[in-house]
Amino acid sequence: MNIKDYGFKNNLYEGIDENKVARIIATHKDRFEIVCNKGKGFAQIKRGSFYDNPDNIYPTTGDFVLIEWNAFGDSMIYETLKRISSFSRTASSSDKKKELHTQHEQLVASNFDYVFIMQSLNNNFNINRIERYLSLAWQSGGVPVIVLTKSDLVDNVQDFIDKVENIAIGVDIYAVSCITKDGIEDIKKYFSKGKTIVFLGSSGVGKSTLVNTLYGEEVMKTSEIREEDSRGRHTTTSRNLIMLPNGAMIIDTPGMRELGMWDATEGISKTFEDIEELTKMCRFSDCTHANEPGCKILEAISNGELSEDRFNQYLKLLKESKYNTDSEQYLRDKKEKFKQIAKINKRNK
Repeated sequence: MNIKDYGFKNNLYEGIDENKVARIIATHKDRFEIVCNKGKGFAQIKRGSFYDNPDNIYPTTGDFVLIEWNAFGDSMIYETLKRISSFSRTASSSDKKKELHTQHEQLVASNFDYVFIMQSLNNNFNINRIERYLSLAWQSGGVPVIVLTKSDLVDNVQDFIDKVENIAIGVDIYAVSCITKDGIEDIKKYFSKGKTIVFLGSSGVGKSTLVNTLYGEEVMKTSEIREEDSRGRHTTTSRNLIMLPNGAMIIDTPGMRELGMWDATEGISKTFEDIEELTKMCRFSDCTHANEPGCKILEAISNGELSEDRFNQYLKLLKESKYNTDSEQYLRDKKEKFKQIAKINKRNK
């Protein structure tokens, strides 16, 4: 067994002894499955190394970590190495005694090359959800790829592809079916030796089924979805890294119907690049896009160049990202924006 087969590259981690490196292939609360030059096993964090050092990031599936190997029990993780990419979402926590409800960042996966954003062509299909996933995918540092699953369920596949193309400029889009095998060969080019692909999507979109199809046998459990609403049960309950026979790796994540935005400003800018270009062309640099003369956003909506729904989704994700990352600053910005709108309204009377 060689850690390089699991994507470790010496040139990215100069001076690191690869015999001390492991990759996390699954997370189970405070316990981790790891693989390294000495084999596979389990590990726990060395608490003093993490709690006494705030710069030492808590590990997640896909991370490369430095370990003290133990052949007879759990190894100890004492450092998380630099990430080339990472995917986070907003998670909630509460303290019943203090009656507090707060938001915090939850890392889902790291060190991947591609992000497969998966939507099934049934009642699960939702353009707004794709925009949300796309924003987080661009933010992660991986390359997004949109995969529309269960193409055998519809006759108008191209209509769905056209809808996605309108909001995912420059992103590769594929329609696949694990039943008929349509489109499967087209996506295999991403699964080359040493590459890591993270699968993201709601429960029931077919992530585990696609893993099994690419692997060639059933390595992930699958479950049926409810016909009335196309919702599936959470087949995958932990984040697992699966090595395919050809040496490519897949990180299969639990289904996430609602994916909270966490610090995704750059990703939102990339996803809604068309809108941000329009805002730069407004007559006023502090344009609120409410009722100012010379507003290119209002003009684009009026002439049909930009849909109002897309603009509202852009504003929604931007607000959510800013609020979850820094709620106090978000509220200050919101207060200032209302002041600006009041001034403009007064000026236009």
